[in-house]
Amino acid sequence: MNKFSSLLIVSLLSGTITLGAYKLFFEPNNGFGSKLSVASDNYARNVNLGGTENSDLTSAAESAVHYVVHVKNVSVSEVPTNPIMEYFYGYRGGQQQTQIGTGSGVIISQDGYIVTNNHVIQNATELEVTLNNNKSYKAKLIGTDSKMDIALLKVDADEKLPYATFGNSDNMRIGEWVLAVGNPYNLNSTVTAGIVSAKARDLSNTGIQSFIQTDAAVNPGNSGGALVNTRGELVGINTMISSPTGSYTGYSFAVPSNITRKIIEDLMEYGNVQRGALGVEGQELNSAVSKEFDIKQTQGFYVNSVSKNSGAEKAGLKKGDIIIRLDNQTVNSFSDLTSYINTKRPNDVVQVGILRNNENKTVPVKLTKKELINVDYKGFEFEELSAQDKKRFQLNEGIKIKDVTNQEYLEYAEILKGSIILSIDGNKITSMDQASRILNSKTNNQRFRVVLITQNGKQLEMIL
Repeated sequence: MNKFSSLLIVSLLSGTITLGAYKLFFEPNNGFGSKLSVASDNYARNVNLGGTENSDLTSAAESAVHYVVHVKNVSVSEVPTNPIMEYFYGYRGGQQQTQIGTGSGVIISQDGYIVTNNHVIQNATELEVTLNNNKSYKAKLIGTDSKMDIALLKVDADEKLPYATFGNSDNMRIGEWVLAVGNPYNLNSTVTAGIVSAKARDLSNTGIQSFIQTDAAVNPGNSGGALVNTRGELVGINTMISSPTGSYTGYSFAVPSNITRKIIEDLMEYGNVQRGALGVEGQELNSAVSKEFDIKQTQGFYVNSVSKNSGAEKAGLKKGDIIIRLDNQTVNSFSDLTSYINTKRPNDVVQVGILRNNENKTVPVKLTKKELINVDYKGFEFEELSAQDKKRFQLNEGIKIKDVTNQEYLEYAEILKGSIILSIDGNKITSMDQASRILNSKTNNQRFRVVLITQNGKQLEMIL
């Protein structure tokens, strides 16, 4: 961990920051329906400090406070009455203890759909939403995406509700003014302002996250709220802060609205999140990596390998290609790549701009369903956990060893095949993307240490 990040404690907030004004609507489809309208990109962005109309935040704030809600999470846990008996003899029993957590949410349709953070509603036995007009409603959980920390709720209100609208988070620019609206410390309808400090931030090193970073003040209670631009459009859902104290001291982070919108549409239409995959493994370029590969390019994503049966393989991408663009979006880092792919579904076609032998090429790639992508590394073939795997092993994270062709480990193949890798070199494995990133950072002869669970449930530690 570098010196800067070691000073930061990334705190999940319990709250909301919302401001939206671009009208979002759902067209009924199989009961839930899931079509979202998106704000036009055709407007000038003048964000200087000279008092232009775009630096007047009052209109955006006035509309936003009405569709930011307070979310109360009631959970019940069992507190052991005799911890010594439980420790030595496995005795279970105790008193039921009720805990209450609070956060924020954003109304995204007039019929009561609300988006918040997954960590705001996690383990809830009861959910209650309070509007800005102090009306309260019981809420039901429609679906969640724990990897992106997004959850979708629904309330049955007795009136049409004010709702936020989605802006295009890809078009946000560093230095652009934004508002955060939420309920920090249970203070209703609090609005703070700041600028976009950075985009495509990944604080977990998993390669999955891609946050908008701002210096708008957010605090415990803001989680699940909205980040809003000066036109009142929802451009992010505030999720985290970086702070040595747990409260705001500098930067906050929001899930971009384009990713949020795609997750919501998937939850409504399919009941789960549809993840598309490009099918490449590699690493982002910098001076050191470029020197290692003897190339001049210092920005972009270097392809080390292409996954079997993936859209990338079928489109002809190969080792040594440097991905510099996806459709109209520039790719300077791994987070740039993953953030754009996270807005797409299987079978979507992406125009991939690459550098190959110092020549620019554009290759259309049809995305593959993420669960069908296998990663091969030095004779070990990995795949994502299926729903059956997660249920059987009672796990939410990890990757599965599908096959072993490495000659050195063939005698252990029957033990290794079907095992679940929990960590690599001490890094807890949460996804195939993260595993690929760690493995592709290794040199050719470098081994790695894994902790895994075998088919019979035994935990092993091995050097591969």
